[in-house]
Amino acid sequence: MARIAKPDRQIETGATRDQTVLKPYFRVAWQVFLKDIRTELRTKEIFSSMSVFSLLVVMVFVFALPGKLKEAGDVAPGLLWIAFTFAGVLGLNRSFINEKDRGSLEGLLLAPTERSAIFYGKALGNFTFIIVVELLLAPIFSLLFNFSVLRVELLPVLLLGTIGFAEIGTLFAAMAVNTRAREVLLPVLFFPIMLPVIIAASQSTAAILTNRPFEEISSALGLMFFFDLIFLVVPAMLFELVLEE
Repeated sequence: MARIAKPDRQIETGATRDQTVLKPYFRVAWQVFLKDIRTELRTKEIFSSMSVFSLLVVMVFVFALPGKLKEAGDVAPGLLWIAFTFAGVLGLNRSFINEKDRGSLEGLLLAPTERSAIFYGKALGNFTFIIVVELLLAPIFSLLFNFSVLRVELLPVLLLGTIGFAEIGTLFAAMAVNTRAREVLLPVLFFPIMLPVIIAASQSTAAILTNRPFEEISSALGLMFFFDLIFLVVPAMLFELVLEE
């Protein structure tokens, strides 16, 4: 009598289960990111407001500090990061205000997924918007101040500073969106936490632009890396509580 072959059963190990769980998790985060990108490509609301605002901030510096332009190496790094910070706060606010006004934030909350996946998707979108504005503003800043900030060495500083900016800013933007004074509350919450990173980024930028040795900026880069590492995990843990409030 012929024997009926039984199909082999694949043994599901712990690693296989983890991969099965992680794939939908990262897929949700990626879809949230793509949704923000598609929405922005259609409306251009966040990018246009950030670009115009950052350019206006730089123009204010140019006309308000005419005597300092001869010493651009002393003031350029601080002014550059101030412009980045103000424009970034505006973009962070708009990213969640748009979700709230369109009613899509409730849809995200009803999605059968981990809230931290939504956080990572929104943070990645905010990082993308901010880094694009920074890359566009840098040559304009160099032209107006007659001082080149277009250095390859600045990329690690730019990336580390912007990653921390997007991480903690996404958490506080989600916290502020459900309040009446959301435009005011976000900077009040955000700036005290981000101040060490802004100072470290400004000092690192100044050291690089004046060709100082790497040893002078290693501690500042280490601080930004440590900050990014902490706030890569902590906001994701708190994001669900923030949205529930």
